[in-house]
Amino acid sequence: MNLLKDFVDIDFDNTNYESVKSQFNIKIPENFNFAYDVVDKYAELEPQKRALVWCDDNGSSFEMTFLEMSEKSKMAANFLVNHGIKKGDHVLMILRRRWEFWPILLAMHRIGAVAIPATNQLLAKDIEYRLNAAKVNMVICLDEKHIFDEINAVRPLTKTVDNFVIVRSIEAKTSAESEADNLQTNGWIEFHGEFEKSSKEFARPTGEKATQNSDAMLLYFTSGTSGQPKMVQHNFLYPLGHIITAKFWQNVIDDGLHFSVAETGWAKAVWGKIYGQWIAGAAVFVYDMIQFKPGLLMKKIEEFKVNTFCAPPTVYRYLIRSDLKKYDLSSLKYCVTAGEALNSEVFNKFYEQTGIKMFEGYGQTESTLMAGNFPGMEPKPGSMGKAAPGYNLDVIDSNKNRCKPGDVGSIVLHLDAGKPTGLFIGYCGNDELTKEALSGDLYYTGDTGYFDEDGYIWFVGRNDDLIKSSGYRVSPFEVESIFQQHPAVLECAVTGIPDKHRGQAIKATIVLTKGYSPSKELESEILQFVKSKTASYKHPRIIEFVKELPKTISGKIRRVEIRGEDK
Repeated sequence: MNLLKDFVDIDFDNTNYESVKSQFNIKIPENFNFAYDVVDKYAELEPQKRALVWCDDNGSSFEMTFLEMSEKSKMAANFLVNHGIKKGDHVLMILRRRWEFWPILLAMHRIGAVAIPATNQLLAKDIEYRLNAAKVNMVICLDEKHIFDEINAVRPLTKTVDNFVIVRSIEAKTSAESEADNLQTNGWIEFHGEFEKSSKEFARPTGEKATQNSDAMLLYFTSGTSGQPKMVQHNFLYPLGHIITAKFWQNVIDDGLHFSVAETGWAKAVWGKIYGQWIAGAAVFVYDMIQFKPGLLMKKIEEFKVNTFCAPPTVYRYLIRSDLKKYDLSSLKYCVTAGEALNSEVFNKFYEQTGIKMFEGYGQTESTLMAGNFPGMEPKPGSMGKAAPGYNLDVIDSNKNRCKPGDVGSIVLHLDAGKPTGLFIGYCGNDELTKEALSGDLYYTGDTGYFDEDGYIWFVGRNDDLIKSSGYRVSPFEVESIFQQHPAVLECAVTGIPDKHRGQAIKATIVLTKGYSPSKELESEILQFVKSKTASYKHPRIIEFVKELPKTISGKIRRVEIRGEDK
């Protein structure tokens, strides 16, 4: 059983892309709240249906039903209320992939508090910025020494936080009581002690305490590839926007098991770890890995019989360098990728080793899935596909006219017929930026691309990343894709550097595959390889070998940092 029919009338399994796009319409309930209207409904109608399958690197694993998830989220809601959390309050969550993330997130939905998921890779300065910019009322974090110390370092600098909560691991919960006493003495509340004694009853709020569809529900900080991260707000209808993400792009299976690699601190986690998957009836698989190891990840897919899988191209790049044929992947039916453009080399190698074609998608922290290669379409490696049902996506020129096939323009979303369900409601604390982004007929994504003759959209780059060399506009991704076809190249970032003759010359910053070492001979070999496969105006002039590329804490390459060093 799944709840899709409560919200849409389309049979996704027997309908093609054009039909879904033309017919798609979400039935919007009054005062929709995912915790009550999805999780509690499953708990009532099919209490033993799987919601979560969780494991870690220590050999621990368990399943949680929707009844258990409903009960635990009510217990967590009682915990939060007992510590003063109310509708509209902001709660920062740093929980990696710990199972407690799910009931605590749902608890906030029940109360109407605004959840702010964040990554455990944050440093003190990042945390201080987030706490003060978002006026956070409570911090909930895992018992990881690094993040615990970073938070403690900025506690005197916070202006609004009343409570600091620590979620200890299973192992830590069995330690001496004196440790909990010590935490309390230092101003920390230990979560599990109170949580496990909390009531499993929590009535749906009414009147002024009830949530409205337009209320803020989630707040995410953008990656910050340039400048300070913006605070992206989503309302209580956001989960419904992920019906397309889960059912029509990830192709999740009712009573199946879906695995998205993303850590819970990033918006990509709620793309693949809760909302659309549960509405469509799929359980979510969570592997709380401490460190990414391709072999271990594949063993988990094999052991737990994962059906559908989502990861960024970077993960697939590491997977194809393993021998995937030695794993039993017979349960795996469908694989998708997003987060950066996919190059054909990764697509082809993964297909050769698994027989599975990857379906690429495109979206932002500000949206749900905006474009994708969908069932019934032949995926084109490197293309973001076509506009997702519910999104009127376009590529336009400087005069706001649709670009001809092959012409590069701005990727935009038409808003004249209204905002799609799942598009953000604004930037918290910045009315001017919100008005600029959402008050007109167009939402500019900040990305550039072009249509091909079949209507597929191809990503070219962020506006700031385009290279202008000898009068030509060059896509960094296009050149990077060629570099990555060479076996010595693990990762590559292509940027423009000042050049008095060309305006900008093309530079490639390269991380080598294990077993290769920097040398003039290798540099010459790679340059000749790239030159043989692309037009002369795209030829790189400079190669720099580095041990790692500068990245945001979400893993996106910071080309702006490379450009800054080259000035």
